[in-house]
Amino acid sequence: MTEVVQAGLWGLVAGSALLLGAVVGFGLRVPQKVIATVMAFGAGVLLSAVSFELVGEAYEQAGLAPAAIGTLAGAVAYTAGNMWLARRGARHRKRSGHHRDQAQPSEDQQSGSGLALAFGALLDGVPESAVIGVSLRDGGAVSLVTVAAVFISNVPEGLSSSAGMKKAGRNKVYVFGVWGAIAAASTLSAVLGYTLVGGFSSAVIAAVTAVAAGAILAMVADTMIPEAFEEAHLAIGLVTVSGFLVSFALSHT
Repeated sequence: MTEVVQAGLWGLVAGSALLLGAVVGFGLRVPQKVIATVMAFGAGVLLSAVSFELVGEAYEQAGLAPAAIGTLAGAVAYTAGNMWLARRGARHRKRSGHHRDQAQPSEDQQSGSGLALAFGALLDGVPESAVIGVSLRDGGAVSLVTVAAVFISNVPEGLSSSAGMKKAGRNKVYVFGVWGAIAAASTLSAVLGYTLVGGFSSAVIAAVTAVAAGAILAMVADTMIPEAFEEAHLAIGLVTVSGFLVSFALSHT
């Protein structure tokens, strides 16, 4: 099996977790506290992966300046895209719709919001998948920690968002079409990360990895943590730390 195919398959594995979460969120009535718990765990997993697998790796490869600049650039790019999408109805795309004032709008309430939600899901998923392909080209073997972190965090993302889509009146064809398309885009993103970015120098790879890290970190802060702590029970901080430690342990085994 060629490494390009491997990159695509690992991207598909990570992206398929969104579809898995969407099936659960759309098909079952999941209590809000359960959604908050799994979202908090996923946020902790991604925070650890960003710290030790992405920013840490960028720092080791190229030093502090490229790592810091890349991380800030990724956060700025994500925030700019997120602000543009928020004005078009995708501000609460990760929300389950438990609170009316933070629910996703229906197409009748805001025309074009369905397309904005789809673009928002793409914005959230592409940086995670691209770095999977980069890791395969950079190290000769895919970073299983990164794949595991993205997979684990994608399940609650798909779960919460699809529950919100359902409450906004969107049918299953739309919901599963969106997440199926994002899973396919994750595959392509991993392939492009391998073919386009992986061939550059270690400094460029480090910078791109840091950009992805900044985008992921901004996404966690803007979309995952608010949903996780909206209906926070007393152990929600412990759940987040548990996710962080699971990812940390995986990165040191």
